[in-house]
Amino acid sequence: MSAADRNLTAAHAEVKAEIARTDTKTALLLAFVGAVLAGTWTVARDLPLTVPAAVVGGLGLALLVGAAGLLLRSVRPNLRGRHGFPLWATLTAEEVSAATGARDLAADIAGLSRLAVAKFTCLRRAVDLTMTGGALLILAALLAAGGVA
Repeated sequence: MSAADRNLTAAHAEVKAEIARTDTKTALLLAFVGAVLAGTWTVARDLPLTVPAAVVGGLGLALLVGAAGLLLRSVRPNLRGRHGFPLWATLTAEEVSAATGARDLAADIAGLSRLAVAKFTCLRRAVDLTMTGGALLILAALLAAGGVA
């Protein structure tokens, strides 16, 4: 195996590992957002909320729901993909052998890298929405407790 082949194989493995790390982070954040939404609903339904607290809390919850949507979009399977399982599922055994024999690792790395960047972008936006939504929920709690005039 040449140095160029080893470098391509290493880059391919690195991109696949980055996708796996991003999916793991996404799953953890989705569980966190779900827990915050459930906990907020449980606490808020038993509290007498002022109008400002309800408005700010509602905005915070809306941002958390938006974050959950982005997270779900990030992990949504792409069945129209041009590589990987969806492609293999449409081919015969002979076509799979031919496709893997003529596999262009550089093109695969480029495609997977675009996928990784799209996933990472959704994750980053979801983190931003989660932080903003959490801050608004804290403000709503302060407003409900009468701590902020």
